[in-house]
Amino acid sequence: MGGDCWWQTGPYEADLAVAFRRAQEDELDKDDRGFPGRTIDELWRSEDWAEYIFTGGTATVLDQVRTVDATEPETGPYMRPLTGEEVRAWCPHGKPTAAEWTAALGADLDLYPSRGLGRCTVLYEGGEPTRIGYWGVTAD
Repeated sequence: MGGDCWWQTGPYEADLAVAFRRAQEDELDKDDRGFPGRTIDELWRSEDWAEYIFTGGTATVLDQVRTVDATEPETGPYMRPLTGEEVRAWCPHGKPTAAEWTAALGADLDLYPSRGLGRCTVLYEGGEPTRIGYWGVTAD
């Protein structure tokens, strides 16, 4: 079986790790995936959660443990922000809007990472950061 591609947006915070954790908490509040009353940290310490993620996953930000630096190697399950160069490859002005981002994801631009990995980038409106775009591929 191959992984499924997914995408979503979350609230903007200047600190991407804080924004990512907030997006995870928001997603967990919407649906606990049958793991009630647990925080994201507690979930990732659970062997049951790891098996759930690695044998199907949620197709959301819950599938990654944490963010890593944009220059980190391709390992996971981590959420890696795009480098400025990676953003400019599909958004030459470097400040993508949500519309530009969704168009790029829909085009054949190879923006999706390998299975079990996630990506993120800041999204802008009127030149100001407003949201974070998250996307990835489930582990299975």
